[in-house]
Amino acid sequence: MGEFGDASVDLVAAVLGRRVRRCLLLIRHSAREYEPGRHDLENPLTAEGRALSRRLGERLPKSLTLRGYAGPPHRCMETAELVLAGHEARGGAITRHRPLEALGVFYALDQMKMWKGMREAGGLVPYMAQWFAGGVPADAMMQPASAARLLATVLAAKLRSPVADHQLDVCVSHDMSLHLLRHQLLGERLDEAPVAYLDGLLLFEEDGVLKMASHRGTETALEL
Repeated sequence: MGEFGDASVDLVAAVLGRRVRRCLLLIRHSAREYEPGRHDLENPLTAEGRALSRRLGERLPKSLTLRGYAGPPHRCMETAELVLAGHEARGGAITRHRPLEALGVFYALDQMKMWKGMREAGGLVPYMAQWFAGGVPADAMMQPASAARLLATVLAAKLRSPVADHQLDVCVSHDMSLHLLRHQLLGERLDEAPVAYLDGLLLFEEDGVLKMASHRGTETALEL
């Protein structure tokens, strides 16, 4: 079994091997703290998480120019920063990284109600199963199909606005966003596998068709 992030690096390499030149990698942030009493979105990366982020960047193909986007929480921003730093340290070209609100939990219309529902459901995955089944209050969460389409549309717009001929956009978000797209767009079940740190989904165009793929072997064409 490899380190966190290895599956995402392998996914990028596999698609680049098909002569695709520009991709967008949506990943979960790296390993982070779970401090009791601290708001969940304020928990930072651990020392291991910072090392893993840099390692992912070091392992990405150096033919790529990296551009970074991240959800507003510091752990997402730091993950993106360190991935780009690791890539640059090994000779890769980078542009910059910046926050992107669509990579946050924008689909939570009432975060207090969402966190309460998550506790009552017994955790993230059971709560998301309720959400997908229409079992959470409409004022707590967006409709999942609408949220997935909105996020995918924003990501596709970034993919289609490149700054280099051979480019990878690294977009850092949360496991909730990865679960959302995997379930709604790729048809992957919530209970099939967890979303580990630095796990990713890859968005790319091939022969004029927009596609999304996961490291679990699922791939689909998207119409946005």
